[in-house]
Amino acid sequence: MARPAGMIGFHSHAHATPATEDPRYTAAEFPTNKLLYLVQLADGCGVDSRSWFAGLGLNRAQIADPALRVSYRQASLFVHRALVALAAAGVGDAGLRIGREGSIGGFGLLGLAMMTSRTFGEAMLAGIAHHKICGCLLDLSFEAVDEHAVAMVALPLFDDASLLPFFCEELFASSTMIARELVGAGLRPLRVELAYPRPQHADEYAQLFGCELRFDAPRCRLLIETRWLAHPLPGYNPLTAQQALALCAQQRTADGGEPHQEIVAAVERLLRSRLRQQPTLTDVARTLNLSERSLRRRLTESGRVFREIHDRVRAERALQLLQAGALSVAEIGGEVGYSDPREFRRAFKRWTGMAPQEARRAAA
Repeated sequence: MARPAGMIGFHSHAHATPATEDPRYTAAEFPTNKLLYLVQLADGCGVDSRSWFAGLGLNRAQIADPALRVSYRQASLFVHRALVALAAAGVGDAGLRIGREGSIGGFGLLGLAMMTSRTFGEAMLAGIAHHKICGCLLDLSFEAVDEHAVAMVALPLFDDASLLPFFCEELFASSTMIARELVGAGLRPLRVELAYPRPQHADEYAQLFGCELRFDAPRCRLLIETRWLAHPLPGYNPLTAQQALALCAQQRTADGGEPHQEIVAAVERLLRSRLRQQPTLTDVARTLNLSERSLRRRLTESGRVFREIHDRVRAERALQLLQAGALSVAEIGGEVGYSDPREFRRAFKRWTGMAPQEARRAAA
């Protein structure tokens, strides 16, 4: 059967590399889905997860925030700590446990885009194109195997052999569950290939996937029959699918732009929580356990300056409040740290090129 246009050879932009000097290693571009799932699993198993957050500039409440983005460095260190603690408690199959709970609804906007796709193949193409917005810490691609099979290929972003089993278990298990949700329980992979040794809980793989398993393979691949790609989906809605995909494209970071370095994301996060107090560079550095000089240097290395970040965060918050319409201009000024309404009006016009009342009328 015909494959969706552009399916074969389609892949995301990242490539595997062992170099932690790579700026992608500290770019805050990953949602915290996997971190939250691990904490929830720990809760259910009676494992204390508090130490997993140490030194990462994160806390439990923050990882439940869908707007939060973390770097690969932060996420991988958190996952490593989680797997060590869970294994000590006798939980060696964390990836499969989390993946088995996967559902299309848990994918948010991407789930909506997939559900309203024309065919299963188009849904999978959407999933590959936007996999990062679901917190996936692998690079994904589709490739043709032969006339009868295609494969989803998972490649590590960095050389983290100890984390690859967890990442692949969670990815392939959740992908299988979601595929069955879209086209029916009859979907079974042709084969699952895994680039790591056979784990002690391999019998759980066989039970979940119901197909041939190959461990110590050259790459991690999940193979399915080509015929499934043309399977029509009952929820097909071209307008909804198009709108959902457009929103997915804006969600690479919380503001829809290029990924921030994690230090920039940390500063933004702290500023948003303290806008009324007008925190200074010194205040922020102290909270982040850095010297003022170190913070300034790290921001400069990321191509940013503190005042520009502070102004953008204040402008965004002021615009949100103006659009909501519940507060006066003076009250909004207070919310973003200005006790003098006139000073706020001048600052707002500097940020946006218009007066607060003009922005409110435009929003209305």
